[in-house]
Formats: sequence, structure tokens, C-alpha cells
Amino acid sequence: MVLTGRTGLVAGLGSVAVAAGSGLLHVPGLLCAAAFEAVLGTGIAMDLVQCGRPQDLEFERGGDAAVRLGATAHVSLLVRNTGQRTLQGVLRDAWTPSAGSVPREPASADSPAAAAPGRLPVEPRHTLDLPPGAVQHVETVLTPTRRGDRRPDLVTVRTFGPFGLAGRQVSHEVPWRLRVLPPFHSRRHLPMRLRQLRETDGATPVLVRGQGSEFDSLREYVIGDDVRSIDWRATARRNDVVVRTWRPERDRHVVIALDTGRTSAGRVGDEPKLDSAMDAALLLAALATRAGDRVDLLAYDQDLRVSVTGALPGRTLALFSDAMATLEPALVELDGSGLARQLLAQVRRRSLIVLLTSLDAAAIHEGLLPELKQLTRKHTVIVASVADPRIAEMAAGRGNANAVFSAASSELALSVRRGTAAELDRIGVEVVDEVPSDFAPALADKYLSLKVRGKL
Repeated sequence: MVLTGRTGLVAGLGSVAVAAGSGLLHVPGLLCAAAFEAVLGTGIAMDLVQCGRPQDLEFERGGDAAVRLGATAHVSLLVRNTGQRTLQGVLRDAWTPSAGSVPREPASADSPAAAAPGRLPVEPRHTLDLPPGAVQHVETVLTPTRRGDRRPDLVTVRTFGPFGLAGRQVSHEVPWRLRVLPPFHSRRHLPMRLRQLRETDGATPVLVRGQGSEFDSLREYVIGDDVRSIDWRATARRNDVVVRTWRPERDRHVVIALDTGRTSAGRVGDEPKLDSAMDAALLLAALATRAGDRVDLLAYDQDLRVSVTGALPGRTLALFSDAMATLEPALVELDGSGLARQLLAQVRRRSLIVLLTSLDAAAIHEGLLPELKQLTRKHTVIVASVADPRIAEMAAGRGNANAVFSAASSELALSVRRGTAAELDRIGVEVVDEVPSDFAPALADKYLSLKVRGKL
């Protein structure tokens, strides 16, 4: 049972009436108070008897089950009155704060949904008016602020009687799961890379074809062509210099490995390194599947967190997004030997292995360098890392002693990072080291470059 604000107001006015009656009319105070309480109690009892029972409601959810971070999802709640009385009241569909529950109508100064600056937003209330057997749809608009699975809390229904003095309140559990996927900001870079892919693949005419491993056609020599591509027999038959052209390899195997260890939790700009790595992985997966390659995904720190293998080309992005949605960094060091064993067990033929990790000198030298040497004997390996643009900015700082000290420290950090990249290059590892805004397209360009050069 719940009492409304109207009950408090009536009680306040009644106390004034009791005081006036006992003072002016010389009626005993106890008698006036008893009479007023009897009237108020009768009104409350009638409200409780005549209001609908929230226990008679049945609920069913529907709507969006997945949404990308930053987008809007709509989750509906079907409310059915199975009781014998008309039910009037309000409903609150509560969600976890990171689900981003917002009112359907824009908040205004005179709207109850409008929150003052610095105050937490109030979840919207929905008015219910359900005759027996009637159904009402309630829609909740969600704009999530975090990846992962977002679930509702409780659906609370409060019903009122005809006098509005009292009512009933019951909370129900109505389960649902909204999976918030990585946002895929780098999608905007995909059309340009696909155009480059079509050019190297011969779908559109270009002057120079890529050097792959699959023979495509013969054409006349033009200045700038590699003389090693000249077909001397065809040249002798045609009395003109003819070169072979090659089509970049297709049906190759690409394995994207996400480091979910301690270093992936570091924030660069507005998001963790792991989120930037996910964005780059999605762009690379979209590009590679369009190129006709098979793409697998795994996430590893000291144990295998995620593995997606054998995905059909049309389902690769969806499966990758779904698998990465719930990934969070683990505050442990990456087990490089365990990762190498996992990769060698999973990858049987020559493949492109893309390791999205950090160019942290200690982590590379202590855990990854021996394993990378082993992987490069059989596979093409890319190590891709997100660089912090703030370090480069600090390295250029001057003007006072603090700025010079910061510049020296930043330059030392950059020097160590460049040395680590050079050491990886010496053992045959391709390195991508870019700031977050350029990281995903740089990795895609590296993939295209390797494909054109026939190194997959």
C-alpha cells in the first residue's frame, strides 16, 4: 500500500479543521479528531478496495536486442491487464544508468523529465489506463554509454483509487538483454579502401597492376613497370615489350589477435586502447572479407577470452562485434608464450597474423619478442599499436623549465618506442604505430600494401 501526496494535504487541512472545530464550536478535540480520522480512513480504504491490482498485470518485452555504442535503441514493454477492475496508475521501467534511459519527448523546463544541471536524470513515468483485458504498449528509448550487456532493473507499477488518497505498488522483474556493440567509427574509411582494393584487384582500370601471386593478364610495357615482369616469349611473338600483370592473392587467411592484458586498459584520448584496437579490427575485417580473405578473431591475455573462427563473409562483422562487445581489459600481463601456442594451434597454413597490442618495450622484450621470432618463420606478422599524441605534443614543448623537462622525457619515450619498432622490423615483423584517429586506416593501408606486394 502507498499513500499519495493528496493524503498528506488532506491530513494537513483536517488538522486545521479539527483545531477550528474544537476552538470555535467548543466540540471536544478528541471527537473532532476521531471523526476526521474516520472519514480519511474510509476514503483510504475505499481507494484500496476500488483500485486495480498491479499483481494482475502481465508483461512482455520486445524491440532492439543489439545496438552500437552511441546509437539509440527502442525497447518496448507490452502491459496486459488480466484482472477484473480497471487499472489506473503510473509505470516506471528502470534500467541501469549506463543503459542511458531517456524520455521520449525532449525535456523542457516545465517537464518532470527535465533535470537541473548537476542532477541525475529522472527516468520517465508512463501513465496507465487499462480496462479489464486491455493491452498498452510502453516504449523506452535507450542511448547506452558503455559497451557490453545492459539489462533492466525492475518494472514498478503504482495504481490509485478514485479519490487519489491511496493505492498499491508492486515491482516486477521483466528480463531483457540489450547488447551494446563497439561503435565502429572507422567505417567512414571503408569506401576509400574498397576503391583501392578494386583498383589493385583489376575491377577498375589502372596503369600498374599489383604484384601478387596469381597471374592475371598481359599488357604492353609502360615506363615504371618492373622489368622482372617482362614476358620475353610474348614479347618475341608480338614484336613489342609485354609484361605480365598479377592479381593480388585471394582466399588468404587473416587472424586478428587482441591483447586484452594490462596495457590495453590505458586510455589514449577519450577511450581505452582496447576500444581503438576493436575499431581497427572491425575495419580490417570488413576490408579483408570484401577482398575474399577469411578472417578469424581471438582475444587473449593469460587465457583465451574470445575466439571467432570460420565465420561466413556476410556474418563476419556481426560476429566480431558481438564477440567484442563484452570484452574488458584484464589487469594482468599478456602471456606471450600462451598466445603463440594458441596461434600456432589455430593457424595451420601460412597466414597474416595481426597482433593488436602495445609497443611497450618491457612487454615486447620480456614476453613477445621470442614468440614473434617463432611466428615470423611461418607467417606474416603485423604488430599494431596505438600511439599517444600527447607525448609528441609534449616533446615539442618549450618555453620554461617544466616544459623542457617534459619534452626531454617525452623524447626519451619516443626514442624507446622507435627502437622497439626497429627491433621488430629486423626480425621481419611489420609495425603500425599511429595515433587513435589514424590507427584504423593505417592498419588497413598496411594490409593493402602487403596484399599488393604478394606477402600474404
